[in-house]
Amino acid sequence: MSVWPTAAAKQRLCPIEASDVEIVGGFWARRQRLNREKTIPHGFAQLQRHGELDNLRLAAGGPGRYQAETDSGGSTFPFLDSDVYKWLEAVGWELARGADPVLAAAAEEAIGVVAAAQRPDGYLNSYVQVVTGGVPYGDLAWGHEFYCVAHLIQAAVAWHRGLGDDRLLTVATRAVAHIDAEFGVRGRPGIDGHPGIEMALVELARVTGEERYLALAERMLGLRGHGLIGPGRFGSEYWQDHEPVREAATVAGHVVRQLYLDCGAVDAAVELGDEELLAAVRRRWSDLARSRTYLTGGMGSRHRDEAFGDPYELPPDRAYTETCAAIASVMLAWRLLLATGEPEYADAIERAMYNGVLSGISLSGEEFFYINPLQRRTHRAAEPVGHGRRAPWYPCACCPPNLMRLLSSWHHYLATGDEGGIQIHQYADADVTVGDVRLAIRTEYPWQGRVTVHVLQTPDRPWTLSLRVPAWSRSAGGPVVQHSRQWNAGDSVVLDLEPVIRVTVPDRRADAIRGCVAVERGPLVYCLEAVDAPASTELEDLAWDGGRQPQEVPRPDLEPAMIGVSVPVVGASPGEDLTAGAIPYFAWANRRVDAMRVWIPAFTSEPEARSNPARSDPG
Repeated sequence: MSVWPTAAAKQRLCPIEASDVEIVGGFWARRQRLNREKTIPHGFAQLQRHGELDNLRLAAGGPGRYQAETDSGGSTFPFLDSDVYKWLEAVGWELARGADPVLAAAAEEAIGVVAAAQRPDGYLNSYVQVVTGGVPYGDLAWGHEFYCVAHLIQAAVAWHRGLGDDRLLTVATRAVAHIDAEFGVRGRPGIDGHPGIEMALVELARVTGEERYLALAERMLGLRGHGLIGPGRFGSEYWQDHEPVREAATVAGHVVRQLYLDCGAVDAAVELGDEELLAAVRRRWSDLARSRTYLTGGMGSRHRDEAFGDPYELPPDRAYTETCAAIASVMLAWRLLLATGEPEYADAIERAMYNGVLSGISLSGEEFFYINPLQRRTHRAAEPVGHGRRAPWYPCACCPPNLMRLLSSWHHYLATGDEGGIQIHQYADADVTVGDVRLAIRTEYPWQGRVTVHVLQTPDRPWTLSLRVPAWSRSAGGPVVQHSRQWNAGDSVVLDLEPVIRVTVPDRRADAIRGCVAVERGPLVYCLEAVDAPASTELEDLAWDGGRQPQEVPRPDLEPAMIGVSVPVVGASPGEDLTAGAIPYFAWANRRVDAMRVWIPAFTSEPEARSNPARSDPG
């Protein structure tokens, strides 16, 4: 998750050292604490229980059999090593925030297993070493060999940057050397069916100063889009091999693959000063944000190939909206924010984090969603695990450790700095240090909209404090409020954002939700759950009553400071003026799991609801 461009990179904003940003209280401190104390230990137990660590032990010569289930094509999952690496990345960032003997001991065990599994020639992949006879790179389309190395690199970067521990970096550079020898500038052309290594290679170049890693990333980006992989089961669009990265006008295919690919493209573009490549990513993002993003920030409307649908194809009940896709959108938007300085990307991060990402993890921190639909019916066909009910783990467990590593590194995304000052992009109770400036940010966001920035230390020269005004609120001006002056210790700035309830009408081209409205407040999208519906009613019987106003309601039953919404509805019988409780979408499926919906049918053909002026997303 770490992004640290070199001094020569062409970008507008600079990230802040992770050690110089600390979330100290409030909403996000609660999530980080839960991740540290519950989710990450739970993840290690699941990695042991489901065989991911044992598979690596097999690769090191241990006894037993490879443990994995099969995908939709009947092939054994070959990518489970990546779950270990994502978990290790999360632990690296956590230990950098503070010592934890239990996490440290678990990580020592996992690092030892990873190092022991690596072959003398540097190759490392338990599936290939154990199941397929040890011959590398025999199935670049589905084998995920480069993809697994990508997550190994990202774990190594976390341990290097956070702890100064280079054991994983040694393993990772040997694994990359093996790939480079066969597929580098003097090797044969080859790309992985699942992008991801491109951004990891750029970060490895940044960490080591070795330009050959950047050259390998540039080569892989250039090779994609020329039919090297073939159509496979879902067509060449599935793995973005249908058009060159510089030329593709729109996003296509498997959502996570596309977003990871574009992360790598942005990383390479800023290091190479390649404006054409950056412009191509921005063009695709614009299409994605305008016509293929759900109200929650989720992405991906098709289950068959985990893919984007057509423009404005955003069915709420059939939404795939994989948790990993929302996480990948945060990763890409952060890179675009650093590259351009444009606040729209910070808005996208906020929407995805509070809605599309956090919905993927339970309030207990130990159950997860792989997919995140915006509607679940009262009467429905049989569902697989994870479709409506949270699960403690998955046979394809990419999402849980991805959540762990994002939450453990979330403080990286709050602020940036440049020669002129400091930019605050996301709001949390946090202490921030940039050079000789120290700030304390205090807020009850997202439940309340006041943000106070206290200047604790400042140099004897003017500088600029920039505060993002979220797209949902223009009460304080916007999209950025700047304060440029000579500061003194003890100065403070207050930003009031007024998170009033908003009633959002969808874009008319999103036909699956035409005639519906949704409820938002501040950065949060709300939903109705059956458990909060009026007695003796079903959610499908309820319609939005535009003649009455929704009201804020405290919801301490779910979380101490949580604000819910009392929604005016009309029931199935004429004259029924009822109310239903709406809760933040991220909090659904934590009680009795039954029906849920974000988009509510309007009772009249012309509902007395205003379109949210700050919203351009269609679904």
